[in-house]
Amino acid sequence: MNSYKIALLDGDGIGPEIMTEAVKVLRLIETRNPVRFELTHTPFGASAWFDCGNAFPDATKAVCDAAHAILKGPIGLNHEESKKIPVDQQPERGALLPLRRRYNTYANFRPVYLPKALAHFSPLKPEVIGEGVDIMIIRELVGGLYFGKKEMGVNAAGKRYVNEVLEYDEDQIRAIHQVALATAQKRKKVLHNIHKSNVLKSSVLWNEVLEEVRKDYPEVKVEHILVDAAATYLCLKPTMFDVMVMENMFGDILSDQGGGILGSLGLMPSACIGPQKAYYEPSHGSAPDIAGKNIANPYSMIGSVAMMLEFSFNMPKEAANLWQAMQSVFAAGFSTADLSKPGSGVTMISTRDFGDRVVAALAAMPV
Repeated sequence: MNSYKIALLDGDGIGPEIMTEAVKVLRLIETRNPVRFELTHTPFGASAWFDCGNAFPDATKAVCDAAHAILKGPIGLNHEESKKIPVDQQPERGALLPLRRRYNTYANFRPVYLPKALAHFSPLKPEVIGEGVDIMIIRELVGGLYFGKKEMGVNAAGKRYVNEVLEYDEDQIRAIHQVALATAQKRKKVLHNIHKSNVLKSSVLWNEVLEEVRKDYPEVKVEHILVDAAATYLCLKPTMFDVMVMENMFGDILSDQGGGILGSLGLMPSACIGPQKAYYEPSHGSAPDIAGKNIANPYSMIGSVAMMLEFSFNMPKEAANLWQAMQSVFAAGFSTADLSKPGSGVTMISTRDFGDRVVAALAAMPV
């Protein structure tokens, strides 16, 4: 029997609520497979700063270091509450970026998936959605503007200024292109490279390295597209994409747009993979305005569990079962409030009810 340690970073806002549903699923999976999960909850984000004086406490680092994988809830507060925390300790700067840096989780996988049967969730027209969308966005996660040198101050003319550096080296670029090309090789053998080489020299180097790496993947067709055009086509013709690769900031923006074409960021799980360790998280924020109301969509949190089963624990069959179980809840006419409005013909259910229905559907499946 395999045994795995999982660090649970509940996070802020709706984080603890949707984490509860993920834990239900993990406990069921233990009963269906020869596997045991040692789950350790540990503080992270704004709640950690208020409780411990640090958004990524040393005790949390120790739990994460010892874990085989990390399951992370969303973090962050509303604007006014965030101002109560020093700028450099605000959750994204004080916790999230250090987490990525600590484990070099350079490869971020964000599936944008909506089958035809659930196309009614999308705000796009049926003729645009077509047979549904199935895109894998691969985002470089530990370079670029988010990790470059940052400086704020007052210049000699007495003007406030900011200087942030977008920095990549060829090894970082090569690593993410290898991941993207290998992923495209396993799927439809088409890779859309998203860049801005008509303006940014970082994109010029990005493209040069891609041309070198692609020689090892001769079966993969590479299509180059400017990031602004890619944003347009995600709305006008999303079905043209299969695997997309892009640098850090482009990936942050376009993957959220991907959630928009699905109808909700609540349908966007993600995997953040490093050479030794990975963490898994919903792509959305902590939604403090609905925290504690039992109305958040736990799909992206449970979907992150499915990705963890596949990427970290080599359980692809059970991961596929879990995806099917989640989709079956929607197919049966249920959804959370983010995807439906009164009178839409869909029965709205709570966070807990969605989790319970996923568990029941998975429990009914053959192992």
